[in-house]
Amino acid sequence: MSMSASKDLATSESITSPRAAAKEQRRADLLTSAARLFAQRGYAGVSLDDLGQAVGVSGPAVYRHFAGKPAVLAALLVGVSEGLLAGARRVAADSQEPRGTLGALIDFHVDFALDNHDVIRVQDRELQHLADSDRRRVRTLQREYVSIWVAQLGRIEPDASPAALAYRAHAAFGLINSTSHSVRARMARAEREVARVALREMTWWALLREAPRG
Repeated sequence: MSMSASKDLATSESITSPRAAAKEQRRADLLTSAARLFAQRGYAGVSLDDLGQAVGVSGPAVYRHFAGKPAVLAALLVGVSEGLLAGARRVAADSQEPRGTLGALIDFHVDFALDNHDVIRVQDRELQHLADSDRRRVRTLQREYVSIWVAQLGRIEPDASPAALAYRAHAAFGLINSTSHSVRARMARAEREVARVALREMTWWALLREAPRG
């Protein structure tokens, strides 16, 4: 590549990178606002104009980021399932003794639940509005997420059946995800820590019938 071409490319990147970053931020802001509005009003009660207004753009401007309202919901719910699975894989890949890994998974999911009240409520209530392909994708990601928990539980209780361990994992998720209904969206740090400790302890007892270590 010539010096001139390199310079032109560098100049182009310096111009487009901030624009790309701003576009990505706007997309993230739309998803955050969509989670809040869908949780408050329901999917059917929110228009593209509402979404645009929430981030300071017109309704039609939303189409620069999403093909329509169904695509917003898909990005929200598929995206959160992908994020959960990726996070759980990172935790499981960090070689620890079984209880240490399970504790890290619990901490990961508790923090997710405390940070994502709105998304949890949307997933509970609006999954049926996804296109079939997106709904299957979410279900596949969820099964893979559960399988990571079952694998760690199986290391601790090798004689338990995978079906029984999966049932325990689902029950734990229900307990942790109840924060979307029982904990305020905006909490002081001290209040959040009280909720975090309580959820962690209850989840340990639900999964293993013992108190958490540490």
